Amino acid sequence: METGGNAVLSGRLWDSLLRLAGPMFVSMVLQNAQSLIDLFWVGRLGSDAVAALAISGTLLMMLFPAVMGLSTGTVAIVARAIGGGRDEEASSIAGQSLGFAVGCGVFLGAAGWLWAGPLCRMLGAVYPVADLGAQYLGISFVGSFTMFVLFIGNSILQAAGNTMIPMYAMLLANLLNLVLDPVLIFGWAGVPALGVAGAAWATVISQGVAAAWVFYVLHTGVSGVRVGLKHWRPNPSLWWRLLRVGLPSSGQMLTRSLMNLVLMRVVAHFGMVAVAAYGIGMRFHMIVLMPAFVLGNAAAVLVGQNLGAGKPDRAVGAAWLAVAIDVVLMIGSALILVLFARPLVAMFDKHPDVVRTGVAYLRIVSPFHLFAAFSIVLGRALQGAGETVSPMVMTIIGLWLFQVPLAMILPRFFAVQSNGVWWAISVALAVHGLMVTAWFSRGAWKTQRV
Repeated sequence: METGGNAVLSGRLWDSLLRLAGPMFVSMVLQNAQSLIDLFWVGRLGSDAVAALAISGTLLMMLFPAVMGLSTGTVAIVARAIGGGRDEEASSIAGQSLGFAVGCGVFLGAAGWLWAGPLCRMLGAVYPVADLGAQYLGISFVGSFTMFVLFIGNSILQAAGNTMIPMYAMLLANLLNLVLDPVLIFGWAGVPALGVAGAAWATVISQGVAAAWVFYVLHTGVSGVRVGLKHWRPNPSLWWRLLRVGLPSSGQMLTRSLMNLVLMRVVAHFGMVAVAAYGIGMRFHMIVLMPAFVLGNAAAVLVGQNLGAGKPDRAVGAAWLAVAIDVVLMIGSALILVLFARPLVAMFDKHPDVVRTGVAYLRIVSPFHLFAAFSIVLGRALQGAGETVSPMVMTIIGLWLFQVPLAMILPRFFAVQSNGVWWAISVALAVHGLMVTAWFSRGAWKTQRV
C-alpha cells in the first residue's frame, strides 16, 4: 500500500494526515519495543546483565543526535523535491543521505569498538557489569551502520509519503529480534550461548535484514524515489544542503540530551525518592508524547511536499490540524493522569513517599503537556519546511534559560522542594510552546529554501 503523491498533495487533509500518521505510530511503537525485547530476555541472565544493558543503552542514545539531524535534513529536502515533481533530485538526496548513514555508522562503530570498555567504566560500571556492558556496546557500535541505514531509509520513504514500508520494515526487525534473542543468548537449536553479546548480535542482525530490504525497495524504486549507483557518488553540494538543514536539528537534540542529564542531577539533590518518582512520571509522559511526535512527523511530510508543490496554505492547514488532534489527545491524557495519578504511580512503586512525590509530579506537569502539542507538532512542521535553526534556538531558550535555572530556584519556595522542580518543567513547557506557536504563526518558514 502506497501513501504518496496525490494523497499528500490533494484531498481531505484529515485523510492525508491520518494515512501518514497511522503507520508512523505503529513504526514508533515497534522501534521502542526492540529495546524491551532485549530487556525481557536479558533479564533472565540476572541483574548484572540488566545493568549492563541499561548503561549500554544510555551510551547508544548518544548516537541519535547524529542520525536525527541527518533524518531531518533528508525529510525536508526529499519531501520538497517530491512535492515539486523533482523525482531525480529526491533520488540524489536519498543516495547521498544513505551514503552519509553508512559512513557515520562505520566511523562511530570503529570508535565505539575501541572505547566500549572505558565508556562503560566512565559511567561508573564495575566488574562484571563493565565487562558485560563492553560486550554489548562493542557489538552494537560495530553494527550501528545497520541502524543508521534503516532509520534513514525509513525517513526517505516517509518523506516521499510512503509510511507502510517503514512500518513493515520495523515489524520484520522486531519479529527477527524476538526469535534471535533467545537463540543467541541461551544457545538454543545448537547455537553457542553468547549471553549479553547474543542480544547485541540479535539486534544488529535483525536491523541489518530490515535495512537490506528497505535498501532493495529504494533501489528498485518506490513513491518517486529510485536510488541507483549513480546517486551514491559523492556530491559535496548535496552534502552541504543536508548538513545545513540537519546540523541545527542535531544541536537541538544534543542540547535536550545534556539538559536531561543536568535535570536528573538537580532531582537527585532531593533524594532517591524524587529520582524514582521522576523516573516513573517520565515513563508515562513519554507514552503521552508519542502521538505528538507522530503527528509532528506526518505534518513535516505534508508541509515539505505541499511547499514543494506551491501549496503553502495546505501546508499551514496540515500543521494546525495535527496540532488540533494532539490537543484533544493531550487533554484526555492529562485528565487520566491527574485523576488516576495515585494508582498509576503505585503500579511501579508502592512506597508511600514515592507515590506521594510521583502523584505531585503527574498532577503538576501533565496539564502543561497541552503546550507540548504546539511545540512538538509545530516544531516538526518547521523542520519539514527546512527551518531548523529557530526550533534549536527556542529549545535552548526554553530549557537552559527557563527550565534549568527555575529548577534550581523554585524549590526554595516550596515545602516539598521537589515540587519546585516539577513547576520549573511546567513553566518551561508553556514558554517553549508559546514561542514555537508565535514563530510558526509569523509564516516566514513558507519561503524557507532547502
